[in-house]
Amino acid sequence: MPVSPASPMTRPGHASEDGQQSRPGGGLGAALLPLLIDAGVPLGTYYLLHAAFGLSVWLSLALSSAVPAARTAVAAVAGRKLNLLAALMLAVNLAGIVVSFLTGDPRAMIAKDSLVSSVIAIAILGSAATRRPLMSVGLKVFMTRGTAERTAAWDRLSASCARFRRLEALFSVIWGCALLADCAARIGGAYTLPVTTMAWLGTVMILAAIGAATVAGSIAAVPIQKMIDQAATVMA
Repeated sequence: MPVSPASPMTRPGHASEDGQQSRPGGGLGAALLPLLIDAGVPLGTYYLLHAAFGLSVWLSLALSSAVPAARTAVAAVAGRKLNLLAALMLAVNLAGIVVSFLTGDPRAMIAKDSLVSSVIAIAILGSAATRRPLMSVGLKVFMTRGTAERTAAWDRLSASCARFRRLEALFSVIWGCALLADCAARIGGAYTLPVTTMAWLGTVMILAAIGAATVAGSIAAVPIQKMIDQAATVMA
């Protein structure tokens, strides 16, 4: 989830050189937009290709998988830096597309989607044991809202407060576990439910996993926000 760097004079929530107040951008809507694109566009593409144009189930699924893969590649190039999470998603998506065309098995194609969840989940869980949990990148942007005081508060707490780092790790653990559960559910569904059912149910499953992770993640996110609020107030 790359974020464009902002000039110190025009950061969200701060006055620019002409004295006008710039507004914080995005918020929750901006945070959810990539999810809506990656989940909604492939699903719509599948139904358009299969129902409207009469393509086979496996070809429709394969072509719809190309949409998030291409978007991830463009985002990585535009950001001009390697985003580990985006790179993992791109690699798994590309591998899945190749396997899809080689096997032509729609159930295997649906099951390969679970690889996205499993690879990313394992990476997130592994990162929780390091000083830079993967989920902290997006959480930091959301919590600090782009303001200099809150960003400085996050950086100071992450560097010096053991409790803050434990909460960062917990947030990533929660998301990693939710994605692993999604992986298991989609693999089971791929080989027990009709292919046409899993074509849409897979999207519901990943959205449910993300929703559950968002709710459960508040266990860590709420105290993190309180600590940032307090630290930013002291620094102001």
